[in-house]
Amino acid sequence: MLATGTCSLNCFLRILGGGAPFIERSSGQGDLSGSSDEGEGTMDKETVPAAERAVETESMLKRLFGFEKEDLSSWHRLVCLLNRPTDPASLGIFRFLFGMIMAIDITQERGLSHLDYKYLDGAPVCRFPLFSFLQPLPLDYMYLVYVVMLFGAVGIMLGCFYRLSCLMFISTYWYIFFLDKTAWNNHSYLYGLIGFQLTFMDANRYWSIDGLRNPKKKNSQVPLWNYTLLRFQIFIVYFIAGIKKLDADWVEGYSMSYLAHHWLFDPFRMILPNEMVSLLVVHGGGLCLDLSAGYLLFFDATRPFGIFFVSYFHCMNSQLFSIGMFAYTMLATSPLFCYPDWPRHFFARFPEILRPVLPLTSPPPQPSTSCVYPVTQHISTGLQDLSPAPKASKTRFKHKLATLFTILYLAEQFFLPYSHFITQGYNNWTNGLYGYSWDMMVHSRSHQHVKITYKDGKTGDVGYLNPGVFTQSRRWKDHGDMLKQYATCLSRHLPHYNISDPEIYFDIWVSINERFQQRIFDPRVNIVKADWSPFRPNPWLMPLLVDLSPWRTKFQEIEGSLDNQTEIVFIADFPGLLLENYVSEDLGNTSVQVLQGQLNVEIVDEKKNYTLQPGEQKQLPAGAYHKVYTVSEGPSCYMYIYVNTTEAALQRNFTKLFELQERVRNGTETEPLPPELQSLITGENEGSEANVMDPVVQLFLRRQRRMKEVKKRREANVCERLNRFTVKKYYMLRRAFLMTAIAMRNLAVGLPPLEQLTREVAFANMKEPESEASQDLKDEVGHDEL
Repeated sequence: MLATGTCSLNCFLRILGGGAPFIERSSGQGDLSGSSDEGEGTMDKETVPAAERAVETESMLKRLFGFEKEDLSSWHRLVCLLNRPTDPASLGIFRFLFGMIMAIDITQERGLSHLDYKYLDGAPVCRFPLFSFLQPLPLDYMYLVYVVMLFGAVGIMLGCFYRLSCLMFISTYWYIFFLDKTAWNNHSYLYGLIGFQLTFMDANRYWSIDGLRNPKKKNSQVPLWNYTLLRFQIFIVYFIAGIKKLDADWVEGYSMSYLAHHWLFDPFRMILPNEMVSLLVVHGGGLCLDLSAGYLLFFDATRPFGIFFVSYFHCMNSQLFSIGMFAYTMLATSPLFCYPDWPRHFFARFPEILRPVLPLTSPPPQPSTSCVYPVTQHISTGLQDLSPAPKASKTRFKHKLATLFTILYLAEQFFLPYSHFITQGYNNWTNGLYGYSWDMMVHSRSHQHVKITYKDGKTGDVGYLNPGVFTQSRRWKDHGDMLKQYATCLSRHLPHYNISDPEIYFDIWVSINERFQQRIFDPRVNIVKADWSPFRPNPWLMPLLVDLSPWRTKFQEIEGSLDNQTEIVFIADFPGLLLENYVSEDLGNTSVQVLQGQLNVEIVDEKKNYTLQPGEQKQLPAGAYHKVYTVSEGPSCYMYIYVNTTEAALQRNFTKLFELQERVRNGTETEPLPPELQSLITGENEGSEANVMDPVVQLFLRRQRRMKEVKKRREANVCERLNRFTVKKYYMLRRAFLMTAIAMRNLAVGLPPLEQLTREVAFANMKEPESEASQDLKDEVGHDEL
């Protein structure tokens, strides 16, 4: 019975993880351990009982983790453990996949396809580098930087001049990463970390051009720490992300509640209400998976379930979010937790004719000076050895250095997510430099009001700036360090517009995780002169009103009592501050109602003040300014209730036109259509609404055409979707290639005449035929449909 069970488990592990025969390794080599991988040998009937006895005598620690407690008892034993010889196959496959994914990522999320729009060579643009001395190079040289990074990624993929390729990739990658904090996110940080790790590893020992050039490198063993670093890195990504999700907002279901409306969760909505899908599936499922994924991948018994769940999770994320190649990168990391020789067994099942271009399946890996080989006692098994046993080797300085590097790197990775007591200046309702915190999707924000006020330091004249002027980013609104950089940049540009010694004030209202809209920064502080340091708390950051968080339950009750046309905004403000607001003429029925505290509402045109207590309400005139003062000792809470009367009237007209259109189509309309409505039947083609005189009918036809396009895209078959995806990627890659070629030509031979350059850029900018229609659809369809 034991033999049967062992063989069955062995076969299963061979299919999943590429496991070699069961006798050659312990049954549970997790995140740290690797296999001996000294040969693929076979077992006959006489050796099976010996193998079973060997497994039975192994300790529990050995079976689970692949090493004994004694391996950690001294520095020498630890060095030998982390430099244990390991099969290079799985590492080589990951190297290939990572290099390929990064090469694709460079044209997309890194921005090669739209580099000229990103850097706007010569334009007055405010930028947000991590270090102020970092500035982008001239545009043509920025293309050169990207070319170096691209060649580095391709070199990593092919294992060609591997060390040089890694240095080319990480040097340019981290330069671009540090150049723009607005593009920071956890997965971009992870790419840089993996590239940094690969630089020190022997990942070119399997399926690489370097192996073809140097027989000593081809199919040679790699030290165990190569796998240990990568496995622990991925474990940290999952586990720390789960720890961060223990935040009360995530556990209570406020962080990502909007995701439950996505079509991916339709199967869950068949058995659960939307609120429970958000709480149990989105938030509960995300928390459980992040906390358990590393452990599920860690052990042999749970690895099949771990690979299934994380694969399903990342496939969903690829549809839920615009996160570039992150989902595919994480999918590529999962096989690292399998036995290191799994590619040999996997590719051995392919036809013989493909073997020359596929990774090696045999012979077994050869010894390498990068590993430490223990003294082995030869036990006769009646089998002929497939390869001579490697000689015992002593630990060298490079082995000790690699061990020290592994320990220090892992300690640093566990420390950084909790190092926010150092980078206190970055704390803007998040924990420090969130880019290395793994607190993915823990906070969702919505902005209701952004006002930038400038004051001439000499004349005292006051004016207002459009939010986002001189910059392409919107993330400066949430981060004090970027706000300081933005204010400093504006103070340099405004003197060109006859504004001397400008003072800059920001009034930014943010709701985090469905709380009240509240100020994030003190609007009374001149940010140009304000003090900011990464190592001290931000003095002009307004505190998050966490004491008002229980109101979120009341919000749902209030919103549920309103009709579909009534909108509501919940506001909280600090004592002594005021909100100056303007009611658009479209909002013909707007009022402010107090929930907590005391307000003084001033109608500017009427020059009248009204004091409101909790529960009291004041109607606000449309097309006029008003000011709301918080006069209570504590923070005030109130809400704007309004109806967009213009939009409501338009919707009623649309409904009437649609009903009329349906009656004409089914023949139930007995009255002839007036001339101005004839287009309801004849004017559905693209662009035909331009000939319609009635603006309401024109908008109705345009909306009908868009809805028709939406329906067509939703009902498209797999071939049509694949064709649309392929065409989109083709034109993106085409532009990246042509613009890069133009830049390289400019660096090599100089700029051509302006007319020629204009023609070349126009040719590179050629878009797919449906691009304009797709752009029109963005206002009608959510991101999940595109």
